[in-house]
Amino acid sequence: MQPAVSRSDFGATIAPTYSPANLIPHRAQGSYVWDTEGQRYVDLAGGVAVTGLGHGHPELVEALRAQGDSVWHVGNVFTNEPVLRLARALTESTFAEKVFFGNSGAEANEAALKLARKVSFDHGLAAKGKTEIVAFEESFHGRTLFTVSVGGQAKYSKPFAPLPSDIRHLPFNDVNAALAGITERTCAVIVELVQGESGVRPAMPEFVNTLRARCNEVDALLIFDEVQTGIGRTGRLFAYMGYEVTPDILTTAKALGNGFPIGAMLTTQRLAEHFTAGSHGSTFGGNPLAAAVAAKVVEIVRRPETLGGVEERHEFCMERLREINARTSVFSEIRGRGLLIGAELNERFRGQSAGLVEKANEAGVFTLMAGPDVLRLAPSLVIPLDVLAEGLGALEQAVNNFVSRQ
Repeated sequence: MQPAVSRSDFGATIAPTYSPANLIPHRAQGSYVWDTEGQRYVDLAGGVAVTGLGHGHPELVEALRAQGDSVWHVGNVFTNEPVLRLARALTESTFAEKVFFGNSGAEANEAALKLARKVSFDHGLAAKGKTEIVAFEESFHGRTLFTVSVGGQAKYSKPFAPLPSDIRHLPFNDVNAALAGITERTCAVIVELVQGESGVRPAMPEFVNTLRARCNEVDALLIFDEVQTGIGRTGRLFAYMGYEVTPDILTTAKALGNGFPIGAMLTTQRLAEHFTAGSHGSTFGGNPLAAAVAAKVVEIVRRPETLGGVEERHEFCMERLREINARTSVFSEIRGRGLLIGAELNERFRGQSAGLVEKANEAGVFTLMAGPDVLRLAPSLVIPLDVLAEGLGALEQAVNNFVSRQ
């Protein structure tokens, strides 16, 4: 029998980069999670937008078991069948012709940024100063030194200075700033189509169109970070499909493996050729177990009933959140795309999103922060409506408790 563990063991044995809740999830199925004390919760957080098909999806479990009985790992001195099938599914479904696999969104973004610099170098443009990467204020692109520097939040990068150079941050959704700030020195522009970690702020179509046009003018690559918005989260396989703008490079992770670690960088044949053998790599990238699960995820998400159900659930969430707000006046704005929804706290409750998340846990529902002022929901794309209603009912109870104790 395994020895019992408690929340206090975290502080005793784990590096304190996180401050997890007091409860410990023990078992999960669909959109329900049970903790070690047997308490049941409705999961509207999805492991931070990861479990897009819920917990223990039978088709994913079967895919993992079947691959587990076959090959676990071979290393990149070989290829493997699941990763080839996954790559084919992604390229057949998108603008892309080639895929690089890693283990996370940070790895996918690292690969994208390195590729952009490599393209400039190979064309002899880096020596002429075309090395600048343009990103946007309050963005989030990962925790490696490169990606945390590109992310537009100094609180995450400042302690690790000196940081990689030639990175410029512009205001998000500011067309004029983009036109002025993207120059002949820019080799790449990276943008989230919904800024998830800083408040669930969707990019305006005019802004995205401007980025594409300006990148074309100055011969810069346009990178869409779809780590959080990809794999059905917005009601399309990838959010860019709703903007009618095609990037040069796209990154994704999170829901791609539904909890099994995997990330991907998608790009064109022309650009992928600059990643020659040995120029980049990842020991576990394209692992057969992860790829087998991810291929089944993509198959399920691409089904019309899966993507079609996202908008129905979006409207259900928005209506219920508006009803909650009509009774409590706790939110100043409710926004988002598909099943990535942010509810911004009004002036009275600014800076207290963590407290509301804690109240939600106490009421039996998992939610998320998106910065100190925004409550974020990222439930399963296939959460049954009655379970979603149950979770939102628990959230209303949490909001009432939160408001009454202020």
